[in-house]
Amino acid sequence: MLLLFACLILGTLVARYAKPPAGTVPGINWWVLNVALPALVLELIPKVKFDPQLWFPVAAMWLTFGGAWLLFGLLGPRLGWSRQRTGALILVCGLGNTAYMGYPMIEALHGKAGLALAVVADQIGAFPVLASAGIVVASVYSGRTLQPHLIVRRIVTFPAFIALMVGIIAGLCGGWPRLLDGVFAPIGATLTPLALFSVGLQFKFHPGQRQLGAASWGLGWKLLLAPLLCWALGAAAGVDGLVLTVGVLQAAMAPMVSATILADEYGLEPALANTVLGAGIVLSLLTIPLGNLLLGA
Repeated sequence: MLLLFACLILGTLVARYAKPPAGTVPGINWWVLNVALPALVLELIPKVKFDPQLWFPVAAMWLTFGGAWLLFGLLGPRLGWSRQRTGALILVCGLGNTAYMGYPMIEALHGKAGLALAVVADQIGAFPVLASAGIVVASVYSGRTLQPHLIVRRIVTFPAFIALMVGIIAGLCGGWPRLLDGVFAPIGATLTPLALFSVGLQFKFHPGQRQLGAASWGLGWKLLLAPLLCWALGAAAGVDGLVLTVGVLQAAMAPMVSATILADEYGLEPALANTVLGAGIVLSLLTIPLGNLLLGA
């Protein structure tokens, strides 16, 4: 866990005092998304043992997003929120930071076995939600035209999704030769420090008075109600052990960086989205370990 705090704080300090060159964040994010993440997926997915309960981490991601859409879709008009504000909260509080923060935090708490399950939740759950339902919400609440073919293309051409398909095939064929496995592991290991360093570089927390109420509703759902609902679903369905724990913790992760960027691109109250992201990151550093303890892990 010390590495997580160190990388996050280092990124924040560098952004504030060192004035990194333009393009630093996009460059780091490009490496993380297009090189480190696919390498990590290729390393871990072939080692995932089939478990009938693996549906749960995936379902937890959809439940978190669907619940946010339902809650804020009903709550927004009653509280006088604009469509942009409602759309922003659905995006940033319906999608969790299951990769940049989820991977390192789950690995710190539950090792490689937990990390493999975190990858399942992220790559089969959170990413398809972002690329499909996330685009739908962004389009609907910003008033833009929906283009289904672009959604499909975005999913099937995403490097980590391609790596996921290749990794599943490799797993069915008995896994990688040791030589290849030794290549994927060190490249994938760069994800944790670079991802959190990038989050630190982008960290912003400037809440306005008019944002506090909406941000509180959003974070209350993302950090508390959503994981509680996912735990209830898993417990009722008989899911237990590490699968239940990782599914609930991934549902409880801070808001997703990519969802915040999407909100910005579609003009869905970017200031609120960034406030919720920043506050969520800080709070989740406390709520995730606490949730892990409450789950008996």
